[in-house]
Amino acid sequence: MKWLYVLAAIAFYLKVLLMSHRLPDVSDLAIVESIVQDSGVPNAVSGIIFRNRLYDTIFEVVVFTIAIMGATFLLANEKPIHKIYQFTDQPSIILARLGATITALVSLELGIRGHLSPGGGFAAGVAGGTAIGLIAITSNSESMQGIYRRWHAATWEKVSVLVFILLSVITLAGYELPHGELGTLLSGGMIPLFNFLVALKVALGSWAIILVFIRYRGLL
Repeated sequence: MKWLYVLAAIAFYLKVLLMSHRLPDVSDLAIVESIVQDSGVPNAVSGIIFRNRLYDTIFEVVVFTIAIMGATFLLANEKPIHKIYQFTDQPSIILARLGATITALVSLELGIRGHLSPGGGFAAGVAGGTAIGLIAITSNSESMQGIYRRWHAATWEKVSVLVFILLSVITLAGYELPHGELGTLLSGGMIPLFNFLVALKVALGSWAIILVFIRYRGLL
């Protein structure tokens, strides 16, 4: 039986090596233009992620959610660190919080206009998580936990995932919002909503992971 697998692997390799796979005579620019026209947004990457590959994107969001739950579960039985060392010198605090302000503004820009320019929901969420991380290395961990609970960030994270999945199912069923005028803020149908929901999910999920690792692993 083992030799049968070996012969099958060799045959498949020879097939890939010897047989030509001719691609259709279509330029790269024409492919990008068709994606832009179909999705209704200038950012072809967002069009692919939230329309052509929406089924894959759903599971990417679910996998990120499972990763957050896994980190919380695996560290739940460990003892929290009693003393957390953080940056205390004033120049480091000022630079970190200035960087947090800039990255937070970038996150908002990418979340709102990610379908019009390079970027998108995942990039916006990473920028938001970076802003939270910069604040965390200069702030009291208990106050960060308090803000997280006060604003019900865990609940908003779960709601964003559920709404994203619901809108994705509606889109995959063939129902879409009007695309509007190409290049305007209110264009692309569901894609701007997908961008914002993914940005919210990734940023709040990053916040949850940061708090867990600070609690059980410390910062420095």
